[in-house]
Amino acid sequence: MVWNVRKAAVIGAGVMGSAIAAHLANAGIPCMLLDLEGLADRGIAKLKETKPAPLYDPAFVSRITAGDLDKDLAVLASCDWIIEAVSERLEVKHAVWGKIASVWKPGIVVSSNTSGLSIDAIVSVCGEEMRSYSVVTHFFNPPRYMKLVEVVPCSKSDPTLVKEVATFCRDRLGKGVVIAKDTPNFIANRIGTYAMLATLRAMEKHGLSVEEVDAVTGPLMGRPKSATFRTLDIVGLDTFLHVCRNVREQTDDALEAAAFAAPPLIEELVSRGWLGDKSGCGFYRKDNYAKEGSDRIQALNPASMTYAPRVGVKSSFIDAAKLAKGTTGKLRAIMQAADEDRLAAFAHDVIEASLQYAAEKLGEIADTASEIDQAMRWGFNWEQGPFETWDALGLEVLASALEERGKAVPAPVAALLDRGLKTFYSSKDGKLFNYVKGEYKVVEEPPDDISLRRLKESGRVVFAGDGASLIDLGDEVACLEFHSQSNAIGPGVLAAIRRAVRETDSNWRGLVLANEGRNFCVGANLMLLLMEAENEEWEEIDLIIRDFQDSMRGLRTLARPVVAAPHRMTLGGGVEACLPADRIVFSAETYFGLVETGVGLLPAGGGCLAAAALAQDRAEAANLDDVRQPIVALFETIAMAKVSESAYHAKRLGYWRPGDTVVVREESRIAEAKRAVLELDRLGYASPGGNRKIAVGGRDAAAVLKLGVQSMRRGGYISEHDVKIAGKLADVLTGGDVPAGTVVDEQRLLDLEREAFLSLCGERLTQDRMRHMLATGKPLRN
Repeated sequence: MVWNVRKAAVIGAGVMGSAIAAHLANAGIPCMLLDLEGLADRGIAKLKETKPAPLYDPAFVSRITAGDLDKDLAVLASCDWIIEAVSERLEVKHAVWGKIASVWKPGIVVSSNTSGLSIDAIVSVCGEEMRSYSVVTHFFNPPRYMKLVEVVPCSKSDPTLVKEVATFCRDRLGKGVVIAKDTPNFIANRIGTYAMLATLRAMEKHGLSVEEVDAVTGPLMGRPKSATFRTLDIVGLDTFLHVCRNVREQTDDALEAAAFAAPPLIEELVSRGWLGDKSGCGFYRKDNYAKEGSDRIQALNPASMTYAPRVGVKSSFIDAAKLAKGTTGKLRAIMQAADEDRLAAFAHDVIEASLQYAAEKLGEIADTASEIDQAMRWGFNWEQGPFETWDALGLEVLASALEERGKAVPAPVAALLDRGLKTFYSSKDGKLFNYVKGEYKVVEEPPDDISLRRLKESGRVVFAGDGASLIDLGDEVACLEFHSQSNAIGPGVLAAIRRAVRETDSNWRGLVLANEGRNFCVGANLMLLLMEAENEEWEEIDLIIRDFQDSMRGLRTLARPVVAAPHRMTLGGGVEACLPADRIVFSAETYFGLVETGVGLLPAGGGCLAAAALAQDRAEAANLDDVRQPIVALFETIAMAKVSESAYHAKRLGYWRPGDTVVVREESRIAEAKRAVLELDRLGYASPGGNRKIAVGGRDAAAVLKLGVQSMRRGGYISEHDVKIAGKLADVLTGGDVPAGTVVDEQRLLDLEREAFLSLCGERLTQDRMRHMLATGKPLRN
């Protein structure tokens, strides 16, 4: 029987335990949160205040029940899964596991959320049968947003159960799961902590400042924007020292123990109580008395242990490396410049040390290179794992460089080279293999996953356009993949959409809209629109908008089913591309919204039309006499450029239609979308047809909307330009100057959209907003 969780319990209502309970609730699992009397209630209350939100929807908190560990201990016997998330002290964990053992029944899985303590040591207080049901499930913080879960079996864990726990965490909780060995700090913290220690040593060697280190060790090296010191502040410097100590005290290797020695600088900061974000200062702090408009962030000067406004780093090397294509290109630029530039030399030392250490630990902390790479990508947000980087930079090149510098070539690297092999990974027939103990073995992937990258590698591209491509998903279903800059919608994408519509109509059972970019689509090509507006090319803008509207209409009226599968940022034009689809399969982490007002415009690619149609559908479903109530809600959502905090929040914002669904596991959304296409086709799909008729609110509804806008203006919440934008939006959404309840055809709404959009493009304040968004990534309220 496959393990299933109908009810779970989390013991420990601190930040981590409460957040794990919240994510179980996100997945629809009823959960008890247990702690000392009153603490669980407090933990649940904090979930409602925590930012970013641990819950997909605030209503999901009802799935969590507070309890007292001692008084409610017996309830554990009715659970399928018990997760211990108490403090990282073995004696505390022993006390809790002893209590669990007193009520435990065969079949109940018990796991510890420890970040690095030995699971064998933890379960030593339990009987042998309970040990067979015991593992580590190490969630990374915050559990909703961080993808990694490390599953670590103890020496007595049932191997079948371990696989089922991993599968459940992957499929029901949407996690990226790696199987780690019971070694100090497991995989991600082991490699990640070493990399940070190597960074601190290289910083001292090359005499770099805090700002210089973070300028190099962020996206330039394929690492997160938080780089090194911002990351340490978020983690907590005392926590970092604890992780270092955990390896240092448990390793038998004297050299490794020395490598994990506590850095004197961080010890000094901790002794002063400067722990990072939790104490208000660490390597950075905020100056609340700084001048308005100035940078409030100050950086630490380690030499004087004082803070000063952070200094921007100017470097011709950094400028050149940023121009390199992709993470691999940037890393190669770093390695090539190491003999000429001090920042590059520093980065070279960090990269080399990290790669060497990761390779040395292969086999000790995990059996495969892919598990280590996945752990670093999912747990530390590295763009490339260490073994992917070995392959990208070249095993022979790196090994020769190590030998020249008098350093040992790691045994797994030497073993590959001795066999005449040059990479840890290889691919064949659309499958990925990695080198394991003398042979290449396939990297197991979930059977339901569809990888567009692998399909393209295996020759399944139907056509490759400028900005988008059509890919064969199998079973006569095609997928249109955006791949423009930031997946923004411009002329190339629109041309590909129209071509995909023609192709699908003739040769396919249906069409999926999906991609594997960082975000689904951040909107239209704003730079292009601004350039045309500044040059007063109004006919060109008119043509662009007509093309946009026609392309979206083509998707909506296609004689085959269309299913959109958005993920992450899906904004403006990205939303307008999804709403014509017959179904939307949302990734749970989809941030969905028509945000054009933020740049002084309004939705003109059919977004206003779609909103008016949604309002009509809402009115009909609720048996309302007119569309006023639903149009007010949608107007507020669009006028304030609201973006959903999850796919479930998109429903609250009014964007859902009957049949739309959510998948927690982002990688499964393309397969789910394909299934939805096939199901619609099987049921005898009929196109909704051409020119829709929509009942609109007319001038009366527009007056109500504008009255609310004026009230906000009098309250000082919005500017005069906001009033102008909102007024035009109100007129479009309500169908213009017509009586309430007038039935108009969709072309009238599209014309109103386009005319209002063109008018706003000509406004200087709108152009200022567009320019500011392109320069800063933030809206301007002028």
